[in-house]
Amino acid sequence: MLRIRLAINNGKFTGFLFLNFIGYLVNLNQRAKKMGLLRNYKLIFVLFFGISQIAYSQAIPGAYQTKLYLPILKGKQVALVVNHTSMIGNTHLADSLLSLGIQVKRIFAPEHGFRGTADAGAHIDNEVDSKTGLALVSLYGKHKKPTPEDLQGIDVVIFDIQDVGTRFYTYSSTLLYVQEACAENKVKLLVLDRPNPNGHYVDGPVLDPSKFASFVGLTAIPIVHGLTMGEYAQMLNGEGWLANKVVCDLQVIPVASYTHKSDVHVPIAPSPNLPNDQSIGLYPSLCLFEPTIVSVGRGTNTQFQVIGTPNPAAGEYRFTPTPLPGAMDPPLKGQLCYGKDLRTVSTRKLGFSLSYLIEMFEKTGRQESFFTSPSFFDKLAGTDSLRLALLAGKSEQEIRSSWKPALDVYKEMRKRYLIYQD
Repeated sequence: MLRIRLAINNGKFTGFLFLNFIGYLVNLNQRAKKMGLLRNYKLIFVLFFGISQIAYSQAIPGAYQTKLYLPILKGKQVALVVNHTSMIGNTHLADSLLSLGIQVKRIFAPEHGFRGTADAGAHIDNEVDSKTGLALVSLYGKHKKPTPEDLQGIDVVIFDIQDVGTRFYTYSSTLLYVQEACAENKVKLLVLDRPNPNGHYVDGPVLDPSKFASFVGLTAIPIVHGLTMGEYAQMLNGEGWLANKVVCDLQVIPVASYTHKSDVHVPIAPSPNLPNDQSIGLYPSLCLFEPTIVSVGRGTNTQFQVIGTPNPAAGEYRFTPTPLPGAMDPPLKGQLCYGKDLRTVSTRKLGFSLSYLIEMFEKTGRQESFFTSPSFFDKLAGTDSLRLALLAGKSEQEIRSSWKPALDVYKEMRKRYLIYQD
């Protein structure tokens, strides 16, 4: 029986159609003609045409387009910056390249590890992949940037990781350090681009790198930057943001059938606490709660889809964080939290909102103790002005107006690096 792997999102067909399905139809078509089954032949043609139209309406990641990058890799020593999202259908990019005779020598793994199961911020050790026997080098913790020894003998580094389009999601910081290392060591960087599920808008305060640069934000971009990783890589080169303004030998394999207005479904959870499209859409607005007294649902099955705190004044919805894979020691563990259930919110309409942050701040007493780590909150925001504005009781409109000039400058600069239509 032919099985088609689909990803269903609110009843819509949003999955990738695999090439072996087309091959199956072609084979069936030939058999039908040989048997003289004209009616079946016509039916198969209609089915093939319809499915093809659907397939080409979906974003096709760069990794799927092997004919565009295999010639670049032939005869080269290759390293991969990948994790569990680096898939071509049901096959990991590493396994696919090895089966095609590409000389993959090393795998670099970002935050959450190669298999994507580690807690946020957890230390990840170097190891060996049991399936391929390849050395795994962690790019998290103290070793965020590949060393010259890591890149010795490597001709091409491939970056293929699903991002979610927010500055504090650390895969973009990993890209910067990898790109910088490639430039310094004269190694080509090949970015196999993937669609940005939050790529349809740009919003939030622009980070001030002179004061607030950290692994959750290294460059002068807003919280929601509106870039794919390929576009961001071009920006890193073009704006001279790599150390000593080095420029990387960069090539991007673009996403096919994609624009920044595309409604993107992410078929594989990009990290343990972003389990679905709803959490990804809410992530820009909710991540600012991390260094506060408010839980974002870590330690539940509704991560980044609920907010709550032990104060009953915070709301009627209740949940209790408990240890779970990906959140073995969640904030407010074992405490009954009161707050809001955001699972039915239209994230496309919501965009990046301060409304939940302001509401929870006010309901819990508008005190400085709301911030469990003011310095980390400022790093996430990219500025201390947001925290100070909240303490001063300013409205969302007043806060937004304060970051608008820098955001407008960024939006103009961003246009120079776009690969995909807005």
